Amino acid sequence: MTTVNLENDGLQGAYDASRDAEVLYNYHQLRMTLDKEVDAVFCLCSLDTRVAERAAQLFLDGYGSYLIFAGGVGRLTQGRYDKPEAQVFADIAVGMGVPKEKLLVEPFSTNTGENVRFTYALLRERGLHLNSFLLVQKPYMERRTYATFKKQWPDPNTRITVTSPQFKWSEYPNADNPRDLVINIAVGDLIRIRDYPSRGFQIPQDIPDEVWEAAQRLIRAGYDSHLP
Repeated sequence: MTTVNLENDGLQGAYDASRDAEVLYNYHQLRMTLDKEVDAVFCLCSLDTRVAERAAQLFLDGYGSYLIFAGGVGRLTQGRYDKPEAQVFADIAVGMGVPKEKLLVEPFSTNTGENVRFTYALLRERGLHLNSFLLVQKPYMERRTYATFKKQWPDPNTRITVTSPQFKWSEYPNADNPRDLVINIAVGDLIRIRDYPSRGFQIPQDIPDEVWEAAQRLIRAGYDSHLP
């Protein structure tokens, strides 16, 4: 457990980051109602293979006609896999019983904006006109992923929903997704949610005061390695 002294913030004794981390973790999740009547499950690949399992299970449960995996080699997966993230995730899906002919694999993107552009180009190349997606992402990246797709997907009439592996904050960190790394990314994503709409990257999202204040305490405690 990481603790620091933040008496200047009006807190008594040592500061436990877990409480503020949970505030951010919960904020980043949108908890949308899921509809099986989508054209594709669209998985954003990363270091967390539980996201692949969630996406594959949704497809096997009857969500979508296609299962898309998008992701090349990112900052956090450099040296972790011996192939692009999308191929690692696709292999997991096939191992769970997803037919290969139902997969679409985009193995070159390195960020969410490229996930959008490169996958849109792949669909055009295949002659596929999909009008609805169920995005699957890490829990603490749901909100920013949704905001990015709503802004950047070329067809504004495309229906977008998002979900993630179903873990409470206390259950989520593991050896591959360590607690402090997750907190750092969650803090950085909150700053991007604030800043990126003005740069044309995302639609605006309301940030409640208590969420912003929690992030500021975490930054002062040293969780600043993924700030933009």
